[in-house]
Amino acid sequence: MKEKIKKQILESSAVKENMADICVMDMEAAAKIMIGSIKNGGKILWCGNGGSAADAQHLATELMGGMISHDRKPIPSIALTTDTSFLTSWANDTDFESIFSRQVQGLGCEDDVLVGISTSGNSQNVIAAVKQAKYKELKTIVFTGKLGGRMAGLADVTIHVPSEDTQRIQEGHIMIGQILCGLVEDAHMD
Repeated sequence: MKEKIKKQILESSAVKENMADICVMDMEAAAKIMIGSIKNGGKILWCGNGGSAADAQHLATELMGGMISHDRKPIPSIALTTDTSFLTSWANDTDFESIFSRQVQGLGCEDDVLVGISTSGNSQNVIAAVKQAKYKELKTIVFTGKLGGRMAGLADVTIHVPSEDTQRIQEGHIMIGQILCGLVEDAHMD
C-alpha cells in the first residue's frame, strides 16, 4: 500500500513539474484577463460538472471571501453551479446542455470573464457556456486536460494540464485556480 501511495504522489508531482514548463504562459494570460476584468468593474463566472463544479464553487469563494486577507473588499465572482433551483428546473423543463449558457446569457456582461472547467474538454454544457460568453463578448478561459477535447482553441485562453488521467487533471485544475485567484487578489490589494 505504501508503494501505491508513493507512486501516486510522484505521478502528481511529475504532472505539476510539467505544468511549470507548459502552463505558465497561459496562466499569465488568464491572470491578466481576470485582473483586467475586475479593474474594469467586471466579475468572474465559473462553471463545470462534478469535481469541476466543486472547483468552480471553491474558486469563486476564494475571490469573494479572500485567500490571504478577509479584510479586503470582495472580488465579484459567481459559480454558476450553485443555484440548485434554477439548475434543476431548467434541466427538467428544457435541457441540461444549456444550464450554464442560460445563466451567462442572463448574468454575463461585456467586462466579465467566464472560466469553464472540464477534465475531458468535452462537457456540452461548458462548451455551450463558452460559446454564449463569446457571443456576449465576455473573455473566456478554460481549464482542461492534455488533449483539450472539443474545447481546445474555443476560448481566449486554454490551460491544458499535461495529463490524460482525470485525477491528475483535477489536481492541476485546482492548483491553477488557486494561483490565478491569488494573483487576482494581489492585484486587487494594490
